[in-house]
Amino acid sequence: NREMIEIENVTKEYPSPEGLRLRILDSISANIPSGSQLGVVGRSGSGKTTLLSMLAGLERPSTGAIRFNGFPISTAGEAELSRFRAREVGFVYQTFQLLKHLSALENVLIAAEIASHPKAKSAAQEALDWVGLSTRLNHRPDQLSGGEQQRVAIARAIVNKPKLLLCDEPTGNLDPQSADQVFRLISSLSRELGATLFFVTHDYALAHQLTGRIELERGQLSRLQLSEGARP
Repeated sequence: NREMIEIENVTKEYPSPEGLRLRILDSISANIPSGSQLGVVGRSGSGKTTLLSMLAGLERPSTGAIRFNGFPISTAGEAELSRFRAREVGFVYQTFQLLKHLSALENVLIAAEIASHPKAKSAAQEALDWVGLSTRLNHRPDQLSGGEQQRVAIARAIVNKPKLLLCDEPTGNLDPQSADQVFRLISSLSRELGATLFFVTHDYALAHQLTGRIELERGQLSRLQLSEGARP
């Protein structure tokens, strides 16, 4: 019985101002083995961010079901979902979403404490070490470059060693060199953690470097490419 993410006939609709139903995702189904690394691509408005939100349990499907290693993301209660997100899910966004008045260490520490990590401070220090920022622990975001801020955000995402890593355009605000470094870092860390990676990007060249790909077109799954075993 392999661990996997099961997406079963998921549709997501929102009410539009005209009183109609706006369909963002349309009858999506996929079984994705744990540890897969997926680039998620498609035009703006194709449903990429909505898919990530539903995988995290931040939004619920209008119809259909999503399960993560048997856990019913789409129907679990709010308390269960909060626990699931704190312990099993790491997020990295295009905007770094760091608290400006806190140091790099304190920003990462918060995520460990929310998940009731028994050794929160040492876990936060270790996560910053993994992303190459062990000499920047006490720097606030405004004392760090864009690439360094995104690495703090990655440390925050992985501090609890999540099994699901959701990245929404994490390289979108970075120069090409920083973008490539951040991409390689996320890819290698997700492999080390054995986490399933969903990496939303407009950059098809980046997406092609991952072992699998989800392509969305007008809310429908136009392509699902899975690869057994990660590339070296």
